[in-house]
Amino acid sequence: MSFSLRPDDVTPISPEERDQLALKLTEEQRHILLHEGTEAPFCGGYLAKSGPGTYHCALCDLALFDAAHKFDSGTGWPSFTQPLAANRLHQVADHRYGMQRVEVRCARCSGHQGHVFPDGPAPTGLRYCINSQALVFYPV
Repeated sequence: MSFSLRPDDVTPISPEERDQLALKLTEEQRHILLHEGTEAPFCGGYLAKSGPGTYHCALCDLALFDAAHKFDSGTGWPSFTQPLAANRLHQVADHRYGMQRVEVRCARCSGHQGHVFPDGPAPTGLRYCINSQALVFYPV
């Protein structure tokens, strides 16, 4: 691949590069990351994951969340109080299914990660509700 995949480089990739990266995804990952799908609650592999490390976008490997900001929200999806940096995620209004939510997408590849809600714990008051299939965990 001729483009950067450094875990800290937020430079957007081209549609062709995104298509190339998508070839490595499973069917469920493609459904979630490319077509704004979601996994069933309480089924994701990272729901109960603990320990130090970082969670990266499963499509482009951009580092998105520090495990230190992960918490059990009781919602059935991995939840975080904040991303590694504000520029790692884009927020998009989501009015599907008669709801008003804020979708979060990877800043580099635009892969759907999940949603952010204003009902999280201190200090941010935010709950980033993220699909396990959209992530890859790298332990420290």
